[in-house]
Amino acid sequence: MAERDDMPGWTRPGHYGATESGVILTEATIVAAWNVQGLPTHASFADAVPRLFGVALPLAPNTIATSDALSAVWLGPRSWLLVAGSDSPLVDYAGKRDAMNEVGGALFDVSASRLAWKLSGPRAVNVLANGCPLDFHPSAFATGSCAQSLLGHVGALFVRHDDTPTFTVLVARSFAGDAWHALLTSAAQHGAEIRSPSPYR
Repeated sequence: MAERDDMPGWTRPGHYGATESGVILTEATIVAAWNVQGLPTHASFADAVPRLFGVALPLAPNTIATSDALSAVWLGPRSWLLVAGSDSPLVDYAGKRDAMNEVGGALFDVSASRLAWKLSGPRAVNVLANGCPLDFHPSAFATGSCAQSLLGHVGALFVRHDDTPTFTVLVARSFAGDAWHALLTSAAQHGAEIRSPSPYR
């Protein structure tokens, strides 16, 4: 994980801020990320996605679907992000792109476009709420939810994986330093444990 000059070592594993451990922060390693686009009402497209990728697309807005190897994140009515953190089934990009084109869809390799962090612990909601206008209470942002919003002044994609709670925050690589600084500034007041990178999910 790249460090910025104005972030004095905070990206290294260790404890930062308050003495308690209110939140755990870990870089989420993304092996591959592909953007799938198409009309889910077209039977040929809907049938091709699980056959090609092994995961069905979530059709309800702001939800995710998972398989053993992939997360499918809803981005819009015709757009989804497929994310693999290890043992990626996202291989043969050219072949799968052509297969998507044949059924009226599109496929884009965006693996290098984002960085991601996992947040968990009793203060994870507080840390996110400090920099984002979304309501992260489980009644409004339940397990299996996702949404696009702002983290400080940076656009971000938020995913809730479980009731621990565990969240993943994905941001554009070019703004990762600003996003990381915002997360750590918020997390330090609650006590932050920075851990070594682990696979997405």
